Amino acid sequence: MIKHIVIWQLKDHAEGADKAANAAKMKTLLEACADIVPGILKLEVATAQPGLECTYDVVLYSEFASREALDAYQNHPQHVALKPFVGAVRVARQCMDYEVN
Repeated sequence: MIKHIVIWQLKDHAEGADKAANAAKMKTLLEACADIVPGILKLEVATAQPGLECTYDVVLYSEFASREALDAYQNHPQHVALKPFVGAVRVARQCMDYEVN
């Protein structure tokens, strides 16, 4: 199994909206990818919540049955289509993929 974790720090204003609106839109776009390819075992998206520690604004936690499933997700047209928006609203991105047995 492959775990794929991505976190984004967002701009205060971008694409005609504030950080909160863009975070909500990102969450919706990413959650819509939850079942676009076979082999997605889990896909969870969260946004920073008041009162809880956070240094980034949006996090994606996902699990894939195999590297091939992760590759299929990464290259799926629906996932590729959201990348321009995410690129336009983010300041920083961190990612880590790792395999577990």
